[in-house]
Amino acid sequence: MTTDTQAATAAYIDGLGADTLAKAAAYTTGAHWLLLWALVASAVVTLVIVRWGVLDRVEAKLAHRGPNLRAFVVGVVYFLVSAALMLPWSLYEQWWRETSYGRTSQPLGDFLGQGLLSIVISALLGALFFVGVYALIRRTGRAWWAWSAGLTAAALSALLLAAPVVIEPLFNDFKPVPAGEVRDALVVMADRAGVPEDRIFVYDGSRQSNNFTANAGGVGGTARIAISDVAFKGASLDEVKAVTAHEIGHYVLGHTWRLVIVFSGLAILFFFLADRLFPRFARAFGSRASLADPAGLPVLLFMASLFGLLAGPVSNGLSRVAENQADQYSLEAVNLPDALATALVKTAEYRNPRPTQLEELLFYSHPSVERRVQRAMEWKASHEAR
Repeated sequence: MTTDTQAATAAYIDGLGADTLAKAAAYTTGAHWLLLWALVASAVVTLVIVRWGVLDRVEAKLAHRGPNLRAFVVGVVYFLVSAALMLPWSLYEQWWRETSYGRTSQPLGDFLGQGLLSIVISALLGALFFVGVYALIRRTGRAWWAWSAGLTAAALSALLLAAPVVIEPLFNDFKPVPAGEVRDALVVMADRAGVPEDRIFVYDGSRQSNNFTANAGGVGGTARIAISDVAFKGASLDEVKAVTAHEIGHYVLGHTWRLVIVFSGLAILFFFLADRLFPRFARAFGSRASLADPAGLPVLLFMASLFGLLAGPVSNGLSRVAENQADQYSLEAVNLPDALATALVKTAEYRNPRPTQLEELLFYSHPSVERRVQRAMEWKASHEAR
């Protein structure tokens, strides 16, 4: 990196001001600690549910019913009870803290209403998924963990296919980008990339978050690029183009399918470990359930939470690779390094732009803003020199 690109990068980051940078660092560091405390909260909830015996009683009442119905009802009850017990934590982590840092303006009533809807959907879908897992445990014997990883891949694919048209519209209003110079520019970009122009939307992301964000989601016929209305408030046309090109990069490069492959691979490892370690965790929580018993679901899902925390650096590393590739796509597609840099700086308000290397390695799903701006400046310098 040359002195000029170093100076340009520093100017962008320092332009946020010392107070904003300090606030971003505090917010980000706190979020990292919350990962650990969330695991502790999950352990407490698991212990309460196991010692309470509510799932054992539900299962006993359904003793004469089929195993799939028992697994489904026990699963629904677990997810609902767990969500109720975790409500104080969820209120603190997802609403009070976000509000205190200015990351959301969502009224508490709307937050609770959307949270309830999310809990119901998660309970139904989660219970259905574990009906399949417990059926595989019964029918495939010692190979259940491999089959369950295949089930995970199928479930993720189905969720990615359905979410943009069935689930996400329940929480936000997705509309075509309004007519005007922004839409005209995005249609040209989409056409060049082979992305159908009717798959680019703006949604009312400001309902839940004040973060400058966009995302690419869905697969096949439901694949779409969605840009939060926050990104349209105070953003220049070039910034919108740079951010949209980044999301088009995710679409064109097939990152959604890569996500399915990565999580399916992690699922193989998790279910393999669960097959070996479940009895030890069950004894630690005082549960008498076997791995094949739906009443052991709280223990199994605590193991999943622990595994997810430990596997975080791996999934984050792979995510950072994809984000770098999408940044590169944006630079090559629209060649707006300064606009990309200014758009990235807006995300630094909720993601410390200058983490240590260890922090970035362990916790960051995106490369640090400073690193991304630096790459944009290097791109600018190398292409200006030609």
